Amino acid sequence: MEDKQYMEYIHTHAQKSAHAITLVWAFAVGGIICCIGQGFNDLFTFALPDWDKSKIGALVSMTMIFLGAFLTAIGVYDKIGIRAGGGSIVPITGFANSVVSPAMEFNKEGIVLGMMAKMFVIAGPIIVAGTVSSVISGIIYWFAGMVG
Repeated sequence: MEDKQYMEYIHTHAQKSAHAITLVWAFAVGGIICCIGQGFNDLFTFALPDWDKSKIGALVSMTMIFLGAFLTAIGVYDKIGIRAGGGSIVPITGFANSVVSPAMEFNKEGIVLGMMAKMFVIAGPIIVAGTVSSVISGIIYWFAGMVG
């Protein structure tokens, strides 16, 4: 099939995307997830007045990761992701979903060679990229401090 024929085939058979509504859903769901996180932050700040901001932030992160993992385990987060797209992936709950989903999928292959080996298939490259970029940033910051 030539390029022109292939492009015609794609245009006739591909589903049309509703970009505007997809963006609205992504924005709304991502915003709702962030509002829930802020709600937990406010709740924990009120309930635990002796805790500093870093401890409260860690508790909020753990809570949101748990919720993302739990909603993935019961099959709800994938339904949210179908509708919201990137709005469900960007917040920390999306990271939990990217770890739990492969673990559940490959669990039938056994704990070690299935779940443990495949758990970070999706999230692994993101973790590596974040770690490498933070090390590079730290080295640049360190050298900038030595010069300045």
